[in-house]
Amino acid sequence: MHFLYLIFIDPFVQMAQAPDLLAQTLWEGLVAGMLYALIALGFVLIFKASGVFNFAQGIMVVFAALTLVGLHHDLHVPAFIALALTIGVMFVLAFAIERAVLRPLVNQPDIILFMATFGITYFLIGFGEYIFGGDPKVMPTGDLYLPNGAVTYHTLGGMVQLQKLDIAAAVIASIMVAGLAVFFSKTRIGRALRAVADSHEAALSVGISLEQIWVIVWFAAGLVALVTGIFWGARSDVSFALEVIALKALPVLILGGLTSVPGAIVGGLIIGVGEKLFEFYWGSLFGGGTDAWFAYVIALVFLMFRPQGLFGERIIERV
Repeated sequence: MHFLYLIFIDPFVQMAQAPDLLAQTLWEGLVAGMLYALIALGFVLIFKASGVFNFAQGIMVVFAALTLVGLHHDLHVPAFIALALTIGVMFVLAFAIERAVLRPLVNQPDIILFMATFGITYFLIGFGEYIFGGDPKVMPTGDLYLPNGAVTYHTLGGMVQLQKLDIAAAVIASIMVAGLAVFFSKTRIGRALRAVADSHEAALSVGISLEQIWVIVWFAAGLVALVTGIFWGARSDVSFALEVIALKALPVLILGGLTSVPGAIVGGLIIGVGEKLFEFYWGSLFGGGTDAWFAYVIALVFLMFRPQGLFGERIIERV
């Protein structure tokens, strides 16, 4: 009975007694959720354009962040020039992937393209370690004019501290997610993207250039990876460990659906807020560290009852 009390009653009593801690936890979960959603958006964009899950999105986050830090710290390039050069590097990477990997594999089975993204992953890991080394690096937040410090708000139950960097991350991630959602749902390129995802042959037959669409989408995914790498790197260090954080997008995609931009947002918020609340109020019952596995348990539950996700399309095959 005592264990049941600790699970079902005591956490809610704590929430009622300390609303400031609840608000603090919700805010931290919201910021983490928006960054998870941003990572997931990179997966969604490429899946919508090719019908293939891009396993390399995680290492693209690391590679983009390492490129920025390497240009600034190692080559002493001013921060904003380094940022512009990093954007150029991500475009070159998108162009190279389209030319060397995707173009030769047009009309091949999806599993072939999926395995190709594994090759891209390990190439970027090796190339990144060769160029930048394996040591953790510090994101130049001051040189990028990212805000430091905290803002304190007084509530009825105490006070809540919001880190200015987290506020900037939440705002920029929200703007970027909304902008890309509108761009790919309302523009001509967005319609072409959906046509390519449905059928490569049909898209080619109506004059849509697979090469241009793939470069645009991979470049957009590269920009998403860069923004994600900047803010995750600012919250910790820039290292290859960020790839593990990027894999948190997998449960987000399972919850929201692989083809849905709104699903990436909702799934990210559910995972971000859920894992913070669970760690704070229930984590001690499981020995702590629940944020390492909580998201995957939620994803497993969704796979059993709604495998297409909250916003995914149910696929019905008649045999």
